[in-house]
Amino acid sequence: MTERERLHTSVLVTPASERRRLRKQRLQAASRLQAEQRRTENTETRAKADAERAERRATTYLPAAGEPGPAALRTPGRFRLPRHQDTSATLAGAYPFVAEGGLGADGVFVGQDLYSGGSFVYDPWVLYARGIITAPNVVLAGIVGSGKSSLAKSLYTRSLPFGRRVYVPGDPKGEHTAVAKAVGGRAIVLGHGLNTRLNPLDEGHRPSGLSNEQWAITVASRRRDLIGSLAETVLTRGLTPLEHTAIDLALTETVRENTVPILPMVVDRILNPNAGADDRLAEDGRLVGHALRRLVAGDLAGLFDGPSTVTFDPSLPMISLDLSRVTENSTLISVLMTCSSAWMESALLDPNGGQRWVIYDEAWRLMSHPALLRRMDAHWRLARHYGIANMLIFHKLSDLDNVGDAGSAMRSLANSLLANAETRIVYRQESDQLGPTAQALGLTGTEQKLLPSLGVGQGLWRIKDRAFVTQHQLHPAELDLFDTSSRLIQGVK
Repeated sequence: MTERERLHTSVLVTPASERRRLRKQRLQAASRLQAEQRRTENTETRAKADAERAERRATTYLPAAGEPGPAALRTPGRFRLPRHQDTSATLAGAYPFVAEGGLGADGVFVGQDLYSGGSFVYDPWVLYARGIITAPNVVLAGIVGSGKSSLAKSLYTRSLPFGRRVYVPGDPKGEHTAVAKAVGGRAIVLGHGLNTRLNPLDEGHRPSGLSNEQWAITVASRRRDLIGSLAETVLTRGLTPLEHTAIDLALTETVRENTVPILPMVVDRILNPNAGADDRLAEDGRLVGHALRRLVAGDLAGLFDGPSTVTFDPSLPMISLDLSRVTENSTLISVLMTCSSAWMESALLDPNGGQRWVIYDEAWRLMSHPALLRRMDAHWRLARHYGIANMLIFHKLSDLDNVGDAGSAMRSLANSLLANAETRIVYRQESDQLGPTAQALGLTGTEQKLLPSLGVGQGLWRIKDRAFVTQHQLHPAELDLFDTSSRLIQGVK
């Protein structure tokens, strides 16, 4: 290799070697700096720890048992504070969410809220006016002996001083008769061998503000619906168009020829039309006529087959129709309820009648008949317009599943009653009923487990999206009046 070539090669190689050497030096310098910085930090940490240890050794502490003598800094025993009880409003300031704030103090006193310890007050009309609920209807369920009947009676009797009235369209067991008499109302007892007779075709109480023509149309429509409902209940099926025509023509003829129409007259006209009528009319209405004849010459003879022997006085604080003397038969009870509710319906559906409770006791009997179920559903939907609060009383909410077939119109109507009741009160339930009850009301797991352990008079109140657990409280006079077990324990010492 020539000298020129050697020089050219050294020129090309030397700069790269120099760069590697310089980079290595920089890395070594950085490592030395980092190592020096770590040594400095470790030295400072050890010095700080030594200073803290020296400070602790130089500090004098009191003995674990405290300073001896009368100047001791601890008491001989444990420090204790007395238990403090206060209202939820006061305690919520120290710890929020201690308990539900309650529904306010306006309304009817029910008892004690078991979670907050405060008074529990309920009034559907007050809650509706405040916008807490949008429907004043109530569903009450509880097994026998849980205290649900006493609660229902307390709610409506304690409402009387507020100007409310109470209607019981049908009392199958006669539980409300003594209450009606005690509050200055009237209990109309229906049964075989009694002189009491109701004419379900009475015009009834005439609401104010209706002209003669409007009143005549209202009465005619009510009578037509009543007879159709009675026929459907007895036949256990819907009416055909021909049967509706037979009823309508017979009712029109009866009203035109008689000042006080009664059921036997309508039945006679259905079975024996006028001479000038269509020859097929008697055949078209034959089944309906014989079904309705049962009400005037069969099981219910003497109850609804003549002019009324009593008058309906809407000014009374309470009116109850006692059906306890009628034979235990679900169809007959439903027919009685249909006739009795129609008899007081004119006053019940008076928009100027004030605020009223309507109590449907033993509701499971009524909901198995489509005609009566439809009437109840209409009353519930119009509750706000007429100022009424309906109350359905069950043993268990699963009774709704026994109404009609799944997916049927009857089942839908029964479920709509529950949907239109934003106040659901559940007393003690058997363990096998917890699933259906929780599903129907949307209960939480905690609420569901609570139901079997509820005592007498204790209930879970679901008011829209809010829940309360209350203990119903009775005055001794109420306890004697509302007691439904007196016959069972009579003579037992």
